[in-house]
Amino acid sequence: MEKIKGVNPSRINWCCEDLGISIEELAHETGIALATLEKALEGKEALTVKQLQKLATHFNRGLLFFLEEGPVSEGRVHSVQFRTLNNQKPRLSARFRALVERTERQRLTYLSLREDLGEAVETEWFPESMAGTTPKPIQAAKLARDWLGLREGQTFTEIRAAVEAKNILVFLSNGYAGKWQIPKDSPIRGFSLYFDHFPVIFVKKQQSEGAQAFTMMHELGHLLLHRESFVDDEDDFHSHSTNEVAANRFAGNILVPEEFLETVSLQHFPLEDVTAYDRFLEDDARRWCVSPEVILRRMLDSNLLEQENYQAYRRWKQSLPAPVRSSGGGSRYRFKEPVRVFGKGYVGTVLDALHEQRITLSRASSYLDNLKIADLRQLEDKHVSI
Repeated sequence: MEKIKGVNPSRINWCCEDLGISIEELAHETGIALATLEKALEGKEALTVKQLQKLATHFNRGLLFFLEEGPVSEGRVHSVQFRTLNNQKPRLSARFRALVERTERQRLTYLSLREDLGEAVETEWFPESMAGTTPKPIQAAKLARDWLGLREGQTFTEIRAAVEAKNILVFLSNGYAGKWQIPKDSPIRGFSLYFDHFPVIFVKKQQSEGAQAFTMMHELGHLLLHRESFVDDEDDFHSHSTNEVAANRFAGNILVPEEFLETVSLQHFPLEDVTAYDRFLEDDARRWCVSPEVILRRMLDSNLLEQENYQAYRRWKQSLPAPVRSSGGGSRYRFKEPVRVFGKGYVGTVLDALHEQRITLSRASSYLDNLKIADLRQLEDKHVSI
């Protein structure tokens, strides 16, 4: 098979260094012979089109990236937001890094469609009550709760819609394997990308809506309190670092404000039986869209629960077998998935652009996780009610 001329070996080397992998690891992961890669790195014509496509896919780059002359300009390849996340956690997987870049492109697509439709793309999102100041997490939570118009008894979907209404994109990872999934065995729970206009919160799909709501509000806390991009794994939610403690406190207080906490029936609380905590708090947890542990943490912070009781509860929870994870939705409901992943606002904008013939049916499909045409037609009919 014919070999490609003009492959830039320095760009293959840069990609390997960027991911922190060796040429040997690259050969193993792509199935390209090590000898072939070594020849390519010597500047010889060694790679076929198919092999270069494998490299492009592996590194989440286009074919032309490897044919351009000169060194890589990292400022052009990676955004400030991406570099911020990578500096926080340098060993992020190639798959996750690709997800971050894909999310950035999806945001740019959304802005481009809004511009085509004559809608504002430089819309302010930051709450006026917090502009020019950085309140403490508890005060920020009070201000943000009023800003979002949150009320008791809301579901994750309703809370998410309140955040999206403030010109913040909220993506939720797929429940099934695909390019929009944070793998179920990954410790990453979410990330936030800070922009002056239309920042993004990405939440990992989890077993409970309460866990998803807390992750979403944790990331919102980073955007409001720290005004910077963040990536958070499971350990960060129990970290003692200043930024993570602040984001946790913000999330706990916005979802369980003081007036909610005051309604917990403490005189009947089973203090000495940590195995009964979840059952005792389950109604409150469901009503406030949080896990029982979030309520316990709020009780701890408000001196309504001793540290030793909380730690005993955590040890008990960690001793339990991991819950069986359900698989993602079946193909019967595939048309609903773009709304779940990208939110109603994003999907509505794509469909508006389609109806005004700003984009083709094929392009609309590509913007909606490559939805099949039949599913896209079904989505057009029903997306408002999803």
